[in-house]
Amino acid sequence: MNYNFKTTEKNLEKYFDRINDIRDFNQRKVLKAFFDNKVAPEHFYTVSGYGHDDLGREILDKTFAQVFKAEKALVRIHFASGTHTLACALFGNLKAGDKLISVAGAPYDTMQEVIGTAGDEETKRSSLIGNGVLYDEVPLLNNTDIDFSKLEQMIDETVTMVLIQRSKGYSTRKSLAIETIEKICKTVKSKNPNCICFVDNCYGEFVDKQEPLEVGADLIAGSLIKNPGGGIVEAGGYIAGKELYVNRSANRLTAPGVGSEGGAMFNQHRLIFQGLFMAPSIVSEAVKGAILAAKVFEDIGFDTYPKFDEKRTDIIQNIIFGKPEHLEEFCRTIQSLSPINGYVTPIPENIPGYEDKVIMAGGTFIEGSTIELSADGPMRPPYVAYLQGGLNYAHVKICLEDMVAKL
Repeated sequence: MNYNFKTTEKNLEKYFDRINDIRDFNQRKVLKAFFDNKVAPEHFYTVSGYGHDDLGREILDKTFAQVFKAEKALVRIHFASGTHTLACALFGNLKAGDKLISVAGAPYDTMQEVIGTAGDEETKRSSLIGNGVLYDEVPLLNNTDIDFSKLEQMIDETVTMVLIQRSKGYSTRKSLAIETIEKICKTVKSKNPNCICFVDNCYGEFVDKQEPLEVGADLIAGSLIKNPGGGIVEAGGYIAGKELYVNRSANRLTAPGVGSEGGAMFNQHRLIFQGLFMAPSIVSEAVKGAILAAKVFEDIGFDTYPKFDEKRTDIIQNIIFGKPEHLEEFCRTIQSLSPINGYVTPIPENIPGYEDKVIMAGGTFIEGSTIELSADGPMRPPYVAYLQGGLNYAHVKICLEDMVAKL
């Protein structure tokens, strides 16, 4: 198939200009946080053992807190994944008898096991529901939109926390724009001012000029091997928001009485600082790649979401194939053009935390990093590929060029 990428890129210039504007805004915001907190080489070194009196860890937390407009932040390599980070925030702030509501239907597959609506009996025993937390969901309108009328009906004084998943996860619903998150928070607070608005911010950091805490959220969490790690942080996550809720989360990560004051960081400070500094530019590259992918696949006859000209709120691009063999071929092509393990052929497999088999293409320098170019999807209708990341736009373009040539 002949496809003119130069013409397509020229037609996308105004959308790329918008992404550049967001990048520059966020880069200045991050740079100011480094200036204001006087980040220096001495903050790159960590203590051993219990990790007490770690000046670098303290400044790292303060820098993240300023960037995300939080009273406090907890930035740690000890978080095993984004799911672990979210679980600490949930278990730290919910106890038996408290009620949690997911406002956008069922959350991401791995979170369903944390909550207790999926998984085997032993997993459910350790879940929120297994520990006495009450749970409910606000069904989506037409499987795509937030049902604000139903949300308003379900929020009362018995609801302790609402879970707001910014990114779509393995679903075809819309990812939540900052404006939508603001409307959710206002609706919840109008019915119960004490209800904690907790945003799963994974995949959304630096895609817009505002973050959820700026529009009414109380608590956010995310992974350092996604957007805020800039593609170089090796592990970890962050929680940010109101000091009380962050402290409770810290008690869950370590232990009551230890909280955020312990935990050796194994000389990872420099990478985390540097990753945060690089993040606005890396995210902008990934978003540009997603826009190009949307445009190319729309042009050759596939359904995509978001459309190339729609406003972005995360780095994920849906490409809807409708057939399992198309999804598999797409992921295999991405894998074959990855810098790491390009010779490997991905196949659908059962993966812990997922109910369906999943095919994953991820030849990444850091295992599981989704700010690096990767693609995956559950083997269930409508067979959607979730394309995300890209440390540089050129890599995404090369993959798309080869994919179109194969077609």
